[in-house]
Formats: sequence, C-alpha cells, structure tokens
Amino acid sequence: MSREIIYVGPLSAVETAVRESGISHLMTLINDQAMIDTPPTIMPDNHLRLAMNDIAEPQPGLVPPSEDHVSELIDFALEWDRKAPMLIHCWAGVSRSTAAAFISLCALNPAIDEHHIARTIRAASPTATPNRRLVTFADNVLARDGRMTGAVDAIGRGEMTMEGNLFSLPARIDI
Repeated sequence: MSREIIYVGPLSAVETAVRESGISHLMTLINDQAMIDTPPTIMPDNHLRLAMNDIAEPQPGLVPPSEDHVSELIDFALEWDRKAPMLIHCWAGVSRSTAAAFISLCALNPAIDEHHIARTIRAASPTATPNRRLVTFADNVLARDGRMTGAVDAIGRGEMTMEGNLFSLPARIDI
C-alpha cells in the first residue's frame, strides 16, 4: 500500500478510514457545532480542524470559508510528511473536502496542470463538487491566476447525492 495517499470522504467514513487505512494526518472541514475530536490514533498536531459552513457567499449566522482557512490548509498539506495516508473530510464528502483535496494536490504538485488535477478528482469521485469559494481563495494564495477556478468550472457539478463515497487520490500526480 502506498503511503502517499489522500483519502477524501464524509464524516460517516472517518472512524473506519482511520482504523483501517493507517491514517496519520486528518483534515476536518466542518461547521463548529459538528466539529469532531481528534481520533486517539492521530497526534493532535496532525489534525487540522477548520470550522466553516459549506457556503459560497457569506450568510448571517454562518461561517464562510476564508483565505485564512485556505492558508492553514495549504500549510498543513505541505507539512504532511507522507509517511502514512492523510484523510480529508467534511460533512458529506462532496464540497469542502473535495475542494481541500484539490487545493492540497495543487500545492503538492505545483508543476501539474490544474485541469489535469481536477479531472483526476472527477475520475475518482463522480459526486465531487469542490466548494468554489475555497478554490477561489486558493487560486490567489497559490498564485495560479484563475486556473484552479477554471479547472473546477470545467469539470462542472458532480452527480447529485446526499453523501459522497470515500475515495483515494495519489499525493503525487503524474501527467
């Protein structure tokens, strides 16, 4: 089993994935009321907890994804030692988590075309619909000049679902 794997999925898959896949790093993108504790097999410093709602525009009473969230996400992905898999999850495994996976892969693979990375995610998950607000901020932070947003727009909205399936992606993307 390759250790340079990023698993992506819903909250309901976290416990099983952590137990069965040797996860060392966990990225949680979920609203503060549903935030999870760090599983006992993961070091607290290896769990990034980003409290946000899955929204594209600010709304009263909700926490929109921010550029600060994206900067923390990118730093966490780049600090991951890749000695064991990482799991990225949100509530449903469709929007915030797939955006975080896309952003992480763009940060980890700076020379790889954004469209290729987006198509890799689409091939792994027909329901992936990356949160556009997160991707737009990442486009700026990673200086990708709109190419990340364009790549997500090009793959379009994923198949409708209430909850996505757990899927995996290689941390190193080849052309």
